[in-house]
Amino acid sequence: SSCSSKDLEKIAKAGERIAFEKGEILTKQGDPGKEAFIILSGKATVKRSGKKVATISTGSVVGELSLLDHGPRTATVVCDTECQVLVISRGNFLRVIDKVPALTHKLFGALAMRIRDLDRAYFG
Repeated sequence: SSCSSKDLEKIAKAGERIAFEKGEILTKQGDPGKEAFIILSGKATVKRSGKKVATISTGSVVGELSLLDHGPRTATVVCDTECQVLVISRGNFLRVIDKVPALTHKLFGALAMRIRDLDRAYFG
């Protein structure tokens, strides 16, 4: 289920648009997570324990796990290009989830996919 333009407007109002330069760090593995990031434009590299695990770009959400469970960041994310990013605080993120059911569905889908990937990697 995709987000309607009205839903996207609610999400945009919940955050602050910030420009990050090439090489800037969005999240650092192990740090406490106080916000989530939605990449509006640009590309970034996701690293775990210094090893590249993914490249992300427009539409990718980063940092949502820390907002859900108050745990530390699970990865370091570094901008490969200049990135326009919507930064959403924990409080605003939780309010948006209540107001935008399609976002909740997308979030659960993404979490389920991560769990399946981990399960496959661990158990084969």
